Amino acid sequence: MQWLKDLFTTTDSVAHITLLYAIVIAIGVYLGKIKVFGISLGVTFVLFAGILAGHIGFTAPTSILTFVQDFGLILFVFMIGMQVGPGFFESFGTQGIKLNGLAASAILLNILVMFACYYIFFDTNNTTNLPMMVGTLYGAVTNTPGLGAANEALNTVFPSGGAPQIASAYACAYPLGVLGIIGATILIRYICKVKLEKEEEELKAQEETNANKKPYKMHLEVTNKYLEGKTLLQVHDFLNRDFVVSRLVHEGELCIPNRDTIFHLGDQMLIVCAEADQEAIMAFIGPKLDIDFEQQDQPLVSKRILITNPKINGKTLASLHFSSVHGVNVTRVTRHGLDLFASASLPLQVGDRIMVVGPEDAVDRVANKMGNSLRRLNAPNIATIFVGIFLGLIFGSLPIAIPGMPVPVKLGLAGGPLIIAILIGRYGYKIHLVTYTTTSANMMLREIGLVLFLASVGIKAGAGFFETVIEGDGLLYVLTGFLITIIPILIIGPIARIRYKFNYFTIAGMIAGTYTDPPALAYANSICSKEAPAVGYSTVYPLSMFLRIFTAQIVVLFFCG
Repeated sequence: MQWLKDLFTTTDSVAHITLLYAIVIAIGVYLGKIKVFGISLGVTFVLFAGILAGHIGFTAPTSILTFVQDFGLILFVFMIGMQVGPGFFESFGTQGIKLNGLAASAILLNILVMFACYYIFFDTNNTTNLPMMVGTLYGAVTNTPGLGAANEALNTVFPSGGAPQIASAYACAYPLGVLGIIGATILIRYICKVKLEKEEEELKAQEETNANKKPYKMHLEVTNKYLEGKTLLQVHDFLNRDFVVSRLVHEGELCIPNRDTIFHLGDQMLIVCAEADQEAIMAFIGPKLDIDFEQQDQPLVSKRILITNPKINGKTLASLHFSSVHGVNVTRVTRHGLDLFASASLPLQVGDRIMVVGPEDAVDRVANKMGNSLRRLNAPNIATIFVGIFLGLIFGSLPIAIPGMPVPVKLGLAGGPLIIAILIGRYGYKIHLVTYTTTSANMMLREIGLVLFLASVGIKAGAGFFETVIEGDGLLYVLTGFLITIIPILIIGPIARIRYKFNYFTIAGMIAGTYTDPPALAYANSICSKEAPAVGYSTVYPLSMFLRIFTAQIVVLFFCG
């Protein structure tokens, strides 16, 4: 049995290190699924399992723990950037600017409350107290990437390896942080006297009256004498609105129109346009018809085609000349489950599904050109990930000299890869990088990076954790963390409701996104049958995640040195 004892005690062996991570991660993941009052800590429980392992001496060499911790952080942060990148800049619409402004204000308030608690409750002469409060901050806002960024920045400030184990403070504040976010969201409901039934009715009414950019299909007859003899391109330019004529009947003959197709009085056509444009197009061309070309016998087919050919990535619909070259029309584009109008200027991405209408042989030729291979799409684009990580590490290592700072500022292992991942996710197609990864692949890589990071941090912090909690300032971290959690929510929430008149469900989603907290989003979704919480969450999540990581490093580099 000596071999079994050696497996658990020989800390520098590969088998021991692998066994350590396997046990810590497995126990943490399983315990994280346990729900208390309907709320679970999820994968973050790996941190607590690591702390327990470190406390009983089940550990590994510090150099190995540090490497795995940093590699896990890089992988986790980079995949987050790839996920949020495509929607990062698009989130700043009219409503998005207000929601992101409120989210940024809440993040700033979190930091200000942290500093207030630091000066009120702690000895400012002790150089470890402010870093520990940074750990408390990120536990209070349940943001693990921020903890990683702060940890990495502290290694720059404390180069000798004497950086405080801020994961202990994070672990103290985290559980009550999860409860505090949901509790404060509920409290806003009573402060603002919100009635959930009325909020649901308002969302329903808004959906019915909102002429958005969803595709709208209608059959029209040409009755405008001005259109006689005009080409489809001329009509399109005159209207200055995006629409697609997918089928046209002239003198009883069905055809696929292209830009040079000539309109005649009495022609019947199937038009796909943005919902907001339907009235203007119908008023200019002619009245609706109570027919359906798709039900008639004709040699045309409709087919959804999956774009998997990397050469198509980033090309616009107009540049592919579907109607003039291939004799087919694209009527809509589906991206991440959302239907988009097939505007001529819309750049296509690998993973998009396009609805193509035309003769069967022409549609098949387009399918071959687009790729249409689910098997190819499921293969991960691993080169793009590591090219991005390579560029992110170089970018994060660039020294930025700031007047008054004793050392140059660096974005580090978290900030550099995050920014590069966002840029690649949004603009990678311009340099022929295929940025698409399936949701499951992205989640798998993120979770692997996250559990490796949490396990490493927990094991390193475990040796002194219980002394910190019992003999040190553990209870004070819990109290100050709770204040950091709820005070900004109770300020920003009523402002969003009273000043900006946002729907309560949107506010709940915005709060969950600002704190990057899935349990809070799950609560918001449970009380609303509409998509408002998810919209609020997804609108502020990209910027919030970026600011959480970026401000972690700024606070450490500027104030903890």
